[in-house]
Amino acid sequence: MSTPSAPKPPSPSPAALAPYARVKQHLKERLTAGEWPPGAQLPSEAELVAQFGISRMTANRALRELQADGLVERVQGVGTFAAQLHRVSATLTLRDLHEEIAERGHRHSAEVHLQRAEPASAELAAEWGIAPGAPVFRTLIVHFENGVALQCEDRLVNPACAPDYLAQDFTRTTPTHYLFQATTLWRAQYAIVAAQPTAQEAKLLGIARTDACLIVNRRTFSREAPITTARLVHPGHRFQLDGQFMP
Repeated sequence: MSTPSAPKPPSPSPAALAPYARVKQHLKERLTAGEWPPGAQLPSEAELVAQFGISRMTANRALRELQADGLVERVQGVGTFAAQLHRVSATLTLRDLHEEIAERGHRHSAEVHLQRAEPASAELAAEWGIAPGAPVFRTLIVHFENGVALQCEDRLVNPACAPDYLAQDFTRTTPTHYLFQATTLWRAQYAIVAAQPTAQEAKLLGIARTDACLIVNRRTFSREAPITTARLVHPGHRFQLDGQFMP
């Protein structure tokens, strides 16, 4: 299944941004361009106040948000420094499910229930920094181990990072494997919860609506933009989450 590649949505103009967001965007662009290598010191709050004509509180917020995004490290009384960038270990949360199943000597298969472009919700647009209604790619796939449903994967992908995503045959490769090959992973965020599935997820997984599931909500990023947001739902009695951390 394929669809024409979506044009990359324009970034908001600096004039349209709040003062703290304008400063944050400026610093982020310079970090992305490599003007401050890892460990290099960024301008101080006082320097940002003088450069942009903003308050100390506004400068502090811009730097705090860059720290929350993992782009800088702040040392009290010393300054703000470009973060040391480490590749996220694939064995932590980003391992290809097909490989995991194959290593157990079992057979992986997949059913694709959705593979299309959709308009971005207001919430996603704010999270990704794109225009509400801009096209994003979505897939809904159920993964099986020896014919038993193991994972329901609901994934949104940024067309700017993977324009050929919808052209892939996800019965032959997994989205994770393709995105490893097609994008440059920089960092990931994830949250793991025990909860009940939605009615649709329960139906796709062949379980009861009241069954407990292990749900992984995961976001990945390149240095320039968000790559993907995924909701991975696993029947609790069929799945065990293993991993290790390798910085």
